[in-house]
Amino acid sequence: MSLALRPVEPRDRTWIERLVGASRVASCGRLLQLAELDGVVAEREGEPIGAATYRIDGDECELVTLHSRVEGAGAGSALIEAVAEIARAAACRRLFLITTNDNTKALRFYQRRGLRLAALRPGAVDEARRTLKPEIAALGNDDIPIRDELELALEL
Repeated sequence: MSLALRPVEPRDRTWIERLVGASRVASCGRLLQLAELDGVVAEREGEPIGAATYRIDGDECELVTLHSRVEGAGAGSALIEAVAEIARAAACRRLFLITTNDNTKALRFYQRRGLRLAALRPGAVDEARRTLKPEIAALGNDDIPIRDELELALEL
């Protein structure tokens, strides 16, 4: 079963918010509205199975969200490559993303796809919880306290 990739359309917005579990995302001290971001949808047999959202700022592209509802289907890898291609076409020099210290599975996934650890922001999630998005959970995967942001990057 092959994957098809396409740009996010207005009809996808509600589905993406359900997939992500939020309508807004805290990143690097900013609160981003998913509905305002560009994105790519991965489909299998005409059904959406994953999505990525991103934002381009100057010569950098931030992969803001990446979610797949079907693990092992290749959607995550295809979506990263699609966003990287979009970033290259926009003359970006790097693609980066922010994740949290509890997201160990994602850290493995991203590093296997060539992204490298670029920065640690100790206490950044604690600060975002206080000032931007109080609904951020205190405990994450494997009951690890969510406190810090980790930046991973891919030089384009």
